[in-house]
Amino acid sequence: MLTEVRWERMFPDQLEMALAACPLVYLPYGLCEPHGPQNAVGLDALKAHAICCAAAQTHGGLVAPPDYWHIHEIGLYASWAAERVGEVRSWLSAMPPWQHFKNVCYHLRAVDALGFHAAILVTGHYGPNWEDLKTLLSILQPHFATRLYGLPDFEANQPGFDNDGQSGGDHAGKVETSLLWALEPQCVDMSRMPVDETGAPHFAMGPDADQSDRRVGERMAADEVRWLGQKAADLLAQYAENPPAARQPLTFMDIERIWAQEVMPVLPSFKTMNYLERTPPPADSVWRVNYAIPGVGTY
Repeated sequence: MLTEVRWERMFPDQLEMALAACPLVYLPYGLCEPHGPQNAVGLDALKAHAICCAAAQTHGGLVAPPDYWHIHEIGLYASWAAERVGEVRSWLSAMPPWQHFKNVCYHLRAVDALGFHAAILVTGHYGPNWEDLKTLLSILQPHFATRLYGLPDFEANQPGFDNDGQSGGDHAGKVETSLLWALEPQCVDMSRMPVDETGAPHFAMGPDADQSDRRVGERMAADEVRWLGQKAADLLAQYAENPPAARQPLTFMDIERIWAQEVMPVLPSFKTMNYLERTPPPADSVWRVNYAIPGVGTY
């Protein structure tokens, strides 16, 4: 099996060989955003990409270039940031939900046109965006031959931190810090942890970040790789059991039509478009700027 699985770093003959051996692609997503002073801001995508690469190296398949531009600064994400990040320079690589999800449509058009039998979309960025991703894929699946599955990486983190029986998702706490520490050790510096608690947000650091453990991160990463391998096998089996009679790549205009006719009508109900149980940021907050966008602000 090829040790290099990163699509952008491979030669055409290597890509053809990998596709023939295992017609599966992973698409990793994330965001640059504060994850405590101890973690690099690219944690979400760094984590998702590294897990996808490990899964492909172990079970086969290719890994698409990671997408570091994701949903933030809107709806409940803005409210959360006002509380947990504060009035600071955030270094976010943010875009609105409608742009992110439309980009996903085009990513899937590309992998379907290339002939992949299955695609697993893994987001390392949390909040409700992964729920909207699943909704989007349910709309798109009838249009694609490629079998689709989307998840936040914590869905694959079973049973969770320290075998506590829970799915291991947090924000810059012991789970994410431990995972990044195991996957990209140069991107975690525990010496940057604050030495005192002053009530400041500390760049959205999780309250239990001091309990992070690189060895536990390695175990969690192995759990996720194992889970993804099984999901990949299931999707490939589904395709093999019911292969399409013919594969006709969608055009750009096909995607525009699907977006306009099937996605846009339900977009206002996407959780990332709403505040849900949260209240908007204060009127004088830097996180208030997108408050007046139509479709945002529903409770």
